[in-house]
Amino acid sequence: MNNIAVVYQSHYGTTKKYAEWIAQALDADLLNRKKVSVSELSQYGMIIYGGGLYAGGLLGIDLVSKSKFKHLVVFTVGLADPKIMDYSEIMAKAFPNQAYQHDQVYHFRGGINYQKLTFLHRGLMTLLKKTVEKKSDSEISAEGKAILETYGKKIDFTYKEMISPLTSYVKEVLV
Repeated sequence: MNNIAVVYQSHYGTTKKYAEWIAQALDADLLNRKKVSVSELSQYGMIIYGGGLYAGGLLGIDLVSKSKFKHLVVFTVGLADPKIMDYSEIMAKAFPNQAYQHDQVYHFRGGINYQKLTFLHRGLMTLLKKTVEKKSDSEISAEGKAILETYGKKIDFTYKEMISPLTSYVKEVLV
């Protein structure tokens, strides 16, 4: 067992892709959130948790947000451009206990393929699009703009180079 665990939860694969890249770059164990327990994670010196952003929340974050680890790094994967997206509400919701927080958070841009969405997710995206379209341009958030720009398309914004700040940070901490 390595000293680092990269744990992820992904619906459609972009979060998993980033988790695989991070695990490979750090020679870390790669673990699916649905198949691991908090007690198993407590054996690691550092946990890197990745989850997709859905409906204003971070997928599967409860696994790590309610437990204390020596080091916890979090990464999110969403459709909106991280350079213009405000994640403060999402992270406050993910970590409501102010006594325990993550070491660092990184935000990566994922992708979407409407052909692979479940019926439910396709319906939700249609509702979101209609809601966003009713707003004036000045009222549309970065997430809303991403929905309008990508609706109905197959888009992949994942880039391996995006993990570099995260992996550099982890290497510095564990030296």
